[in-house]
Amino acid sequence: MPHTTVTTGDRPDAATATEEGWVELDSRAHLRELLGEPWPLVIDKVHDRLTDDDRDILARSPFCLLATSDAGGNCDVSPRGDVPGFTHVLDSRTLALPDRAGNRRGDSFHNVLDNPHAGLLYLIPGGKEVLRVNGRARILTDAPFFDAMARGGRRPDLALLLEIDEIYLHCPMSLNRAGLWNSGSAQAS
Repeated sequence: MPHTTVTTGDRPDAATATEEGWVELDSRAHLRELLGEPWPLVIDKVHDRLTDDDRDILARSPFCLLATSDAGGNCDVSPRGDVPGFTHVLDSRTLALPDRAGNRRGDSFHNVLDNPHAGLLYLIPGGKEVLRVNGRARILTDAPFFDAMARGGRRPDLALLLEIDEIYLHCPMSLNRAGLWNSGSAQAS
């Protein structure tokens, strides 16, 4: 199959991406040819409601990554963490993440105001589970369940509400390859 070299005329930032020999993938068909077809198990594991296993991971996870993008598609990933189980499960299709004091930038919240699509990736230190949740987000300034999300007697000022579109256990191979939980795997700089 013929490949094309990256050209610089199609992207505003492409003037700095003129490397000789770079070959850019330019079609879904070529991507599928390179990746092959996913196993049926990989497709079948996607669901739109929390299972008992999903709830167990949420109850044990002290950390997630929140991915959002603005109206122009500019992406942001923000770490979120608290005591295990900090994500509040409202029902089988809805999660709420309390906002805790941080740097006050609010990049994720600004993005959600422009574009409600968001993704969450939950990890459990030392574990192999990676729970991936995609859905539509809203920002709440109050709700009856804010009391349940209080820490140290303080209710959150904001919470991100996520209505689940899809949820599934992600392959843990990246954790294995990175040796993420192996203390001896860190490289000295």
